[in-house]
Amino acid sequence: MYLEHFGLAEIPFRITPHTEFFFAGANRGATLEALIYAIIHDEGIVKVSGEVGSGKTMLCRVLMERLPPNVVIVYLANPSLSRDDILFAIADDLDLKVPDTARTSAVVRTLHGKLIELHGQGRQVVVLIDEAHAMPIETLEEVRLLSNLETSHHKLLQLVMFGQPELDEILARPDMRQLKERITQNFALEPLRRDDIAEYLDFRMRTAGYRGPALFSQGAVKLIATASQGLTRRINILAEKSLLAAFAEGSHQVTPKEVDAAIRDTEYDWPGKTMRRRVAIAAGIAAVAAVVVAAIANLPKDRAPQPPANIGVAPAAPIGVPDVPAPAANPASDATSTPGGVLPGLTLPAPAPAVAASQAPAPAPAAAISQLRPVAQERLRETQQWVQATDGRRWFIQLVATNTGQIDYAQNFLAMADRLLKPDRARLYMADTGKEQRIGIIYGEFPSMAAASAAIEQLPPELRNNSPFPRQVLWLK
Repeated sequence: MYLEHFGLAEIPFRITPHTEFFFAGANRGATLEALIYAIIHDEGIVKVSGEVGSGKTMLCRVLMERLPPNVVIVYLANPSLSRDDILFAIADDLDLKVPDTARTSAVVRTLHGKLIELHGQGRQVVVLIDEAHAMPIETLEEVRLLSNLETSHHKLLQLVMFGQPELDEILARPDMRQLKERITQNFALEPLRRDDIAEYLDFRMRTAGYRGPALFSQGAVKLIATASQGLTRRINILAEKSLLAAFAEGSHQVTPKEVDAAIRDTEYDWPGKTMRRRVAIAAGIAAVAAVVVAAIANLPKDRAPQPPANIGVAPAAPIGVPDVPAPAANPASDATSTPGGVLPGLTLPAPAPAVAASQAPAPAPAAAISQLRPVAQERLRETQQWVQATDGRRWFIQLVATNTGQIDYAQNFLAMADRLLKPDRARLYMADTGKEQRIGIIYGEFPSMAAASAAIEQLPPELRNNSPFPRQVLWLK
């Protein structure tokens, strides 16, 4: 292994949340302190949101270690709990002996009595809900009702929800406004910037025992920053693979060469990836051309290629630059003005005319739709029809979701899902959270959460990498 090669005591870039590797930079430490203060002094629900792999679970684990001893912690890691199950789970963590056959009202009374008892002892109870974005709507409503447990002066239960940006989509629904109004503190884990990533890599290496000069070159950090999009889980995976590549070559520094090898070993999509491939291909062609030109220059004159004898005849088109016909009109584009496809209530416009890059506005919902390929636009319409025709109590699997700045990533994921799930096809939707426009890929239709969860276990590994989870169709309506 590479530990001895780099003078490490342990693996520095594990993706499991080891709290001794908590990085306090990039506002993570300040967010932790603000969370602790909000839990101890606030009386509302607290929400922490961030993209997949941004460090929410790590923050939650460190928070559990840093809260004062008088705080009783209830940690709910299973987002698929039903409305009744969440009550029994909290009661179980508080060591309450509640019969499995007890009615919901009896569980609430028992829980209320225990909370009053702990309050009288100077204890405070906080419930940390991980993966809150995957909770059923009814369970989230129960969370709101739990926030009503109080004395005449104090809340008896503090609630903290950790979730992906899809949680904001849910809270933007009209029927979720009561829960949203109870949220008094909102924290967001933003992706790391390039300077933060350099500091983060160095911090993890030194926490693992490294004592030498900076191991990752500036070029390597730049490439990791671009490919990871600042998400700590991706940074860890790319850094780990880069260290292995450097070790295999006997090198004691990570350069762009090793990071390139790490990127090729992953399936991440990121802005500029396609262009980077094109540049690499162009560079390879240029290198081959340079070798050919040099070889020709060194040939004897009697063997060097001579100009054609028919001087004065119009030259042929340059090799490698064929006449490319103008693109034919796409009949699918004529259909893009038909209603439907976007959730909720947006229509598909005709493609916007091209503008100079410096004048291009930030993508708006309608502009984002026009960037979709015809196949994806058609899938939007099909999804809208399916949602309207399907019972809201049915379930589906959320495969992936991101913002519309990553439209190419979403479309490529859709193509991969279509290939892996044949003959079944995935669906595509867009939703407005009020803060940003989201795009997501979903799959299947199931009668229950259990059926959807069982289907997740049968998905190909490539589709399970983004931690898919079950959701009700009601959420899309």
